Order: sequence, then C-alpha cells, then structure tokens
Amino acid sequence: MRSAQGLIPAVIVAAMMIGCAGPSGSPGGPSAQSGSAPSGPKVVNAVMRGNPYTLSQAINSAGSGSVPGVDELQELIHAGLAVENDRRALRPRLAEELPSIENQLWTVQPDGRMETTWHLRKGVLWHDGQPFTSDDLAFSVRVAQDPQVGLAGLNAFRLIDRVDTPDPLTFTVAWSKPYIKADTLFTRTAGSTVLPMPRHLLEGAYNDDPAGFTQLSFWTHDYVGLGPFRVHEFVENAHMLLDANDRYFLGRPKIDQIDISFMPDPSTIAANLLAGAVDLTLGGRFSLEWGVQIRDQWTDGHMEAPVGTTWVALFPQLLNPTPAVLSEVTMRRALLLAINRKEMSDTIQQGLSPVADSLISPSDPEYGAVENSIVRYDFDPRTAAQRIEELGYAKRPDGVYADTSGTPLKIEIRTRQGDDLQEKTLFGVTEYWKQLGIAADPVTFPPQRAPDREYRATRPAFEVVRQPSGADAVTRYYGRDTPVPGNDFRGLNRTRYQNPELDALIDQFVTTIPKEPRNAALAEIIHHMTSNVVVLGIYFALDPTMISNKLVNVAGLNPTWNADQWDLKV
Repeated sequence: MRSAQGLIPAVIVAAMMIGCAGPSGSPGGPSAQSGSAPSGPKVVNAVMRGNPYTLSQAINSAGSGSVPGVDELQELIHAGLAVENDRRALRPRLAEELPSIENQLWTVQPDGRMETTWHLRKGVLWHDGQPFTSDDLAFSVRVAQDPQVGLAGLNAFRLIDRVDTPDPLTFTVAWSKPYIKADTLFTRTAGSTVLPMPRHLLEGAYNDDPAGFTQLSFWTHDYVGLGPFRVHEFVENAHMLLDANDRYFLGRPKIDQIDISFMPDPSTIAANLLAGAVDLTLGGRFSLEWGVQIRDQWTDGHMEAPVGTTWVALFPQLLNPTPAVLSEVTMRRALLLAINRKEMSDTIQQGLSPVADSLISPSDPEYGAVENSIVRYDFDPRTAAQRIEELGYAKRPDGVYADTSGTPLKIEIRTRQGDDLQEKTLFGVTEYWKQLGIAADPVTFPPQRAPDREYRATRPAFEVVRQPSGADAVTRYYGRDTPVPGNDFRGLNRTRYQNPELDALIDQFVTTIPKEPRNAALAEIIHHMTSNVVVLGIYFALDPTMISNKLVNVAGLNPTWNADQWDLKV
C-alpha cells in the first residue's frame, strides 16, 4: 500500500503553487539540529519524471527513448562490481577490490592482450536468497554479447575474448586488446550500463527466446537484484514501493521503505515538494529556473545543482539529412556560429553553466589535456551568413535564405515535450536561426512517442537532447553504433555520423592504458568532432536535485550511490 502521506493531484497544482508560495529568501539548507529518530517506519517519498517501462538501464538506454531516472532506480535495487560515488570516484562494491596494475589483478601482455580479475565478496545474496557467484557474471557476459538481446553499453563486452570462473568467488576476464575502462565492468558509469544478472532465474528464458529476453516481467514487477532495497510493488504509470533489504551485504539500510511516484509534469512535482508530500527528486531533467523557484519557496528543503555529466546539444542526423546540405560541414559551422550560446546560458541557466564547446566540460579532469584542441565557434552571425552564402544560398525578399531553385532553407528541430530545459533550448535556437534568415521549424513530440526508436533516429535534421558528456561518452560516436534498420535502431550514435578516422581515434583512446598518450588520443577525438561539428553543443546541464532537510547523507550529483546510508531526522 502507499505511504500515509498523500500526493497532490494535478487538478489542484495551480492553487497549491499560489498558496504555498512564500517570500523569496536565501535557499533552504540542511538543518543543523540533530533531532531524535522518527518513532515509526522510516519512509522516504521520492519522485521521478516519466514512467519507466523497465528497471534495467541497459534496456532503458538501448534505444532513443530512454526514461530519465531509471539508472538511479536500478542503483537502489541492484549493485555492480564497483560504484561511482558523489565525486565520480570509483569504489569497490560487489568486488573486494578493483583490479589494478599495482595489486596485479590487472595485467597487460606485450601484444596488448589484458587480463583482469575480481575477487567477489563472500555472503552476497540475491533478493530471493540465492548466493551471488562468478557464474552469474559469466552468464551476464554471454547475454551482453548476444546481438539478439540488444542491450546498451556494450563496448567493453565486444573486447572480451573469454571469461573464467575458477571458483564461485573469482571472475577473470581475458581481453583481446587494451581497454582503459576494464575496471568498470558491471558498474553503472556513462560508458557501461550492464549490471550482473541472476543466472538461476534468467538462463532458461534466455535460452528459449533471446530476442524476447528484455520483455520479461523480471525487468519490472519481478525484479530480483543485489541492492539495498527490493521491489515490493511496481504499478505502471503510477509508482513503485521499495522495501529495505534485510540481507544486504553492507548491512540493512537505515530507511525502511522508499515510495517513488512517477510524475511527468514539473508543476505537479513542484506542488508536492512545497506541500511536504515529496522528500527527494530522482532522475533530473528539470530546468535550473524551475529549481530556483522551488528553492526560494521551500523552507523545508534545498536544491543541489552541480555541473553533472550531461550536456544539452543539437544532434544532427547525418546519415541522410533533410535538407541534404546539412552534410556539409560549412553549413553546420554556420548554424553554430548563429547561436548566441552565452546569452542562452545567461538567460536559461542563470549564467551558471559553461557553454559546451566540446563534450568535455571545464570541470572534467581531462579538460586541460584537450582544451587547446577544441575548435570554438563564438557567436558571429555575420560570418555565419557568409558561410551560408558560400554554399549558394541568397536571401529572398522575405529575408529567408533559398537555394538557386528558390527552395527555402528550412530546418526542423525536434525535442521531447515536458523537458523544460530542452524545450527552452529548442525555441531559443529557433529564434537565432530565424534572425539569420533560416526557416527554422520547431517540433515538440509527446513523451509517448519517445520510445519510438525509428522516429527518433530518422528525424530530418536536428533533435535537442541531453546526452552523457565527458571522456567516457566518446564511445557513443562509433560509426558501428549508428541506429539503422539492421539493428532495430538500437545504436547509441544519435548523430548517425560514420567516419573511419573518428572510429580509429576512439579505438586508440579506449585501448591506450598510459594516461598521457590516452589523453593525446582524446584531444584528437575532440578536435575531429569540433572541427567537423559532429554535434552542436549548447551548454552543460545543471540538473537540480531537490532534497528535504530531514534527509541525511543524500548528495545531488549521484544521490543513490549510498542509499543504504540514507537516514531521516526530525
């Protein structure tokens, strides 16, 4: 059953927003008073945007219509060999320690082959009480490598030659070539989404029907994981209840139950936060403006909005775009020069988000190594106009560019409805392009259309979307990962840009272990991508996380990594 504290229906959101609004002031922050522990069960009421159709991030992100927040849901109910903490540092979780050259669990042969070994923690149990063993990992590799299943985050698995399980607590991987992220196998990171799977529950179904594997009820109502919480109830388009896992290998969580409501509408979420019906937001996808408005009214909570690991960008479709001139890098450069991204950041992101000149943000540790390789396109509408005219376009009497046949330069830009930041970015870019003389055509599609992979992949021109940023994200631009009919449009390369030179650079990056030459390869990747304007970056996303002051040990950048340590105070 649901928690006693009810949620506020959408029909009275407007009234609540007015009634709950208080005077603006300094942001709320965590209370300094220790207080006594709540007397009854400790329940956290959380909310996420969207309605998840799976609890697996590898399934959720396999196509173009991923639901934000599934990765955090999964981390509440499952665990990987390691975990990234709220500072993006890797820490062992199911493994006793991470493979490294120093502890000799990571070895590299002269011919480039590698071997990594994990020693698993003793006494780890699946939610149904069965022991977690190395055989589960071997089975998971088999599933991940099967193209019929079609999971996401598989770059590492393509490099695995074989796995060995000499005993139930030892798992060894032989790699065909060097891979710098080998220690993140079966860990939730930007470049890896596959987590361990219970062989005893899934092997039979997989053997019977690999193509239907991702449709099993296991991935929703019957989910069995290794995490601090277990699924008690999953109701599509409504909510899910998670109960504390009494047998969690790091100790029973301090919180007894988490009630997560699915609310696509930010206004409804805002009203529930201000009324005290929600303690925590998961999954992001909120605009900074929205977060600031709530922060200034919510005296019982506060906002955290660090520069995260996503950027907001215009992703062109470069396989067969309409108009075809988008295949010309001169046109893409002109379109980027026509956008005043600094002004957009100042207006939409409170001036707190840096312009995304590349997918490496100034806060990323690799930024210093790639900074000089970035080709930048500062706002310059005059040069943008010159570039368009070089391609044979001239302005008609109505001020719109047209080619020699009189066909106007019309460019469609899409984004999904309901994402404040993406929609504002869409209309901001549209206005800049119209000012230049481009017949920009903004299109917002409903959330129900988001899972349609073919619709998303075969758009005529651009989509405004958030995507992972940082060095790990470069593997998303492999030409082989282009979504096409042959892979049921499951590829992660949203640009559909296919270039052997870029593929070779990415190969070099992911197979170079020493840091200096690895960063040199990354710098070449960034130079190629920015010189060819593979993506039109706008700015980095500042995803507000709203946190009640009564919550303890919850951080905004990755709030779920330590959910077993969450607590409540009064």
